[in-house]
This record gives sequence, structure tokens and C-alpha cells, in this order.
Amino acid sequence: MKVGITLPQFRDEADSALDAARRAEDLGIDGVFCFDHLWPMGQPSRPVLSLTPLLGALVASTSTIAVGTLVARVGLLPDEMLVAALSSISALSDGRLIAGIGTGDHLSRAENEAYGLPFESADRRRARLATVAAAVRGLGIPVWLGGGLPQNAELARSIGAAINLWEGATSAVSQLAAAGIEVTWAGPIGETAPEATDRLGQLSAAAATWAVCAWPDSIEMVAEAADRVRGAA
Repeated sequence: MKVGITLPQFRDEADSALDAARRAEDLGIDGVFCFDHLWPMGQPSRPVLSLTPLLGALVASTSTIAVGTLVARVGLLPDEMLVAALSSISALSDGRLIAGIGTGDHLSRAENEAYGLPFESADRRRARLATVAAAVRGLGIPVWLGGGLPQNAELARSIGAAINLWEGATSAVSQLAAAGIEVTWAGPIGETAPEATDRLGQLSAAAATWAVCAWPDSIEMVAEAADRVRGAA
């Protein structure tokens, strides 16, 4: 199982995120991931680094670590522009991009409406997700679909994508994996190395192919826990 981290993105400067990505690469962490929000969830007064420029800076600042979206949200850009943006980042990174793509949910509505972007029905957002995900996967870019809904699982199966579960139960990881669908996981993994090691070990045993740790207090702790789990495999 590979291990990644999300980056400190809800800031008005980029050095923290870029330094964290370089440190993660040096420590052997497999990937760094960025959110696609117009502000931190429910906190419109706080800053955020925009997804695509941040990915471009990460690509230029690293050389081997995977960079990913967790997740790029349909509806913030026209579908063709989102596909083009992901394709460009993949090309600039020599194929290091992992394209997490999702629909957002009711918690995202305020972001859209504040910027004059329609918040479409769930059915319309799912249709757009299918269009974008198939196009990106058709370019040979790894795709993770955000959320474990049955419709997403069927789409993942049909296009050869993975499902990403944010804070999903280990049992849900096991069930999807048993159904032949690649499953990745993201969320907090604990505050200490033993807690993180236990959590990563559970996810590895459940057949998750990736665990992406929500921005940790210590990148070194994540790297230590990942090494312990790999050593025990």
C-alpha cells in the first residue's frame, strides 16, 4: 500500500505546501494531494491556494513524488477545461499525476453560489463526473472517483478507475476490494506513530492501495508509520 499526505493549502502563502512536498519526497512518502475548494469548508473568511496553480508549482518543485487532486470538483470549470487542466499537469509532471475527481455535495453549494457558479442537481453532477472521468482515464491518467456510492463503483469498474473513500470505514474498503474495485482511502490517521501505524496496518489488510493522510502535525511520523507497515507486510 502506498502512503500520501494532503498539503497545508488553506493559507495565503505557498512556501509551506512546497516545503512539505519536498520534505515528503525526501522521506519516501509516495504522494502529495491537494483539495479543490474556493475556501476551507464552511470558512469563507479564510484563504486557500487554488488547485491548478498549486499543482503546477508542486510539479516544478519535486521530481519523483506523485501529485494528486483530492478531489477536482466538476462544476467549478467547464468539463473540457477540467480535462485539459488535468492533462496538462500530467504532461508537465511526466505522468506523476493522480486525478481524483468528484461531484461535491450540499456542503459545497455555498462556494459555487458565492462565485456565481450553478450548483447543479446530483444527477447532473454525476453525469458530468462520468464524462470527465472517462475522458481523463482515456488519456492514460490514473483516476480516483470521490465517494463510494453504487453509481461511482459501477463507473469505476467500467473505466478502470479507483474509488476514494474519505474517512471511510475499513469494512467499506474491504467490501469494494472484494468486489474487484481498486480502493484508496483518505483521512486522519492519528496523532502518534503507534496510532498511525495501527490505522495504516488496518487499511493495508483491507486491501486499500493508497492511504492519504490528512495534513499531519509531523510528516516524519507518517513516514515512520508507513515504513513500519511496509516492513511488516
